[in-house]
Amino acid sequence: MNITMIGTGSAFAKKYDNNNALIEHNGFRLLVDCGITLPKALHQQGIAFDELDGVLISHIHGDHVGGLEEYAFQMMFKYQRKPILYIAQSLVEPLWEQTLRGGLTQEPLVELEHFFDVRPLAPGIDHELYPGLTVKLMETKHIPNKPSYSFLFNGSFFYTADMRFDPMLLQQLIDNGVSTIYHDCQLEAPGVVHASLDELLTLPDFIQQKTWLMHYGDAIEQYVGHTGNMRIVEQHKTYTIV
Repeated sequence: MNITMIGTGSAFAKKYDNNNALIEHNGFRLLVDCGITLPKALHQQGIAFDELDGVLISHIHGDHVGGLEEYAFQMMFKYQRKPILYIAQSLVEPLWEQTLRGGLTQEPLVELEHFFDVRPLAPGIDHELYPGLTVKLMETKHIPNKPSYSFLFNGSFFYTADMRFDPMLLQQLIDNGVSTIYHDCQLEAPGVVHASLDELLTLPDFIQQKTWLMHYGDAIEQYVGHTGNMRIVEQHKTYTIV
């Protein structure tokens, strides 16, 4: 599969856009999260919403779901079809009731399913989204009492979305065959609800060598050469994950 980060920035980043990705496999295009800056950032990449085959949501924060209202409206009124929404079952109701209902509701359109082809996913098992592309949702720690999921693609590529530092989980993933980790990284300590760079630098070298940093702040250039054996994911660059 190929992955292009439409944005690599944190929730507050102004330079690099929200941390949202485009995964492509044999012509299938999956948007991973759809934050506030996503509609403009996607447009700047020359990609229209109707060129996507679906969107996968990790959790309900604005930098991950704030662009869904425009996505829904464009697909309904401009392209006349419902986009596919892959989402953990636990997030379906709060996404509608706590985030999208106020902006999208217009009689008789009063449910999430009126705007999206909702595909609830159970965590902990592999779901085939397209031949050759599977995803497993893994509930990981972010905000207390607020469900948040990281993604394991094809059993080998771990994408954290937002996650607190959890070295034991990363070790288990490597032991089970994960070859690439895309990890959110807060540049300044303490991380609190994200892994901080200082924390990630304590990982063993063999894990660092498989780890790429994303979801960083606008000061990332100051940290080039200071990320140990971990590499920095560049915005708009396409990487092949094997």
